[in-house]
Amino acid sequence: MARSRMIIGMNLPDNTAKNTAAFFVQAAIAFGVSFLSALGGIYFLPIDSWQRMFLGITVLFLVSSAFTLAKVIRDQQEASTVRVRLDEARMEKMLAEYDPYSAAA
Repeated sequence: MARSRMIIGMNLPDNTAKNTAAFFVQAAIAFGVSFLSALGGIYFLPIDSWQRMFLGITVLFLVSSAFTLAKVIRDQQEASTVRVRLDEARMEKMLAEYDPYSAAA
């Protein structure tokens, strides 16, 4: 039986993906091993130090760009979900009904 949740009186299936702890650990270890392997490979290359520094900065830039791309894709997927669109519609309705000049008691 699928879990569901109530959103503005609508019973919607709970499609939020939850990662297991094992998957998180596997992803973290894979990232660490690949990052350290790349830096280790750069360190042991038979090249000058300025070339090593250039390759190291390139790897760091690649990693930060990959994290940014993953975040942008996640944010784009999250913004297209029904839950977010319903929340935005509810907020727009609240703002349209709000009257800052009404007499507050």
